[in-house]
Amino acid sequence: MEKTTPTSSHINENQVEGGENVLAKHVAFFDRNQDGVVYPWETFKGFRAIGCGMILSTVAGFVINIGLSHKTRPGKFPSLLFPIEIKNIAKAKHGSDSGVYDTQGRFVPSKFEAIFSKHARTNGYALTANELDEMLKANREPKDYGGWFAGYIEWKIFFNLCKDKNGLLQRDTIRAVYDGSLFEKLESQRQSAKKHKQGLHGEAK
Repeated sequence: MEKTTPTSSHINENQVEGGENVLAKHVAFFDRNQDGVVYPWETFKGFRAIGCGMILSTVAGFVINIGLSHKTRPGKFPSLLFPIEIKNIAKAKHGSDSGVYDTQGRFVPSKFEAIFSKHARTNGYALTANELDEMLKANREPKDYGGWFAGYIEWKIFFNLCKDKNGLLQRDTIRAVYDGSLFEKLESQRQSAKKHKQGLHGEAK
């Protein structure tokens, strides 16, 4: 299904007092029909769109939606469809994270800069696999096992998908993860590669 451009109502829902809800933009990529709600099958499609395999995408669709649905639907009766309401996504922010998103989902520049000033020793504008592990350990809050797990899985997926040929996760790439623009770029690249491959097959016939 072709992704539509968000309407003004969706954009307004992603605004919070004092700034933009960047976390909502991050999640909105997975809202494949742009209705403000993400269902498990949309999470699955989103992960497939950025290059994840069938198994990982299937697991993500269940685990992410089951884990976040009730947190984004306060006061509502639980739904077996496990919808995630994007406008309330900041309520589902897990602990032991980098702090780049604040409690209202806004981007915090100082926390983003701290990722590199504290952990990017090999290259000031990128993270190695070991430096990423060190950052995850440094962010851990005592006994916050759910937060540890969530942070580890998120970052490892992004690292494996987005590291460059030298095995580095570049600063610009990490920035694009936070605002969600990286997901659109990965999807576009995959679509272009697919069309190119189909074109080559057509020429070979």
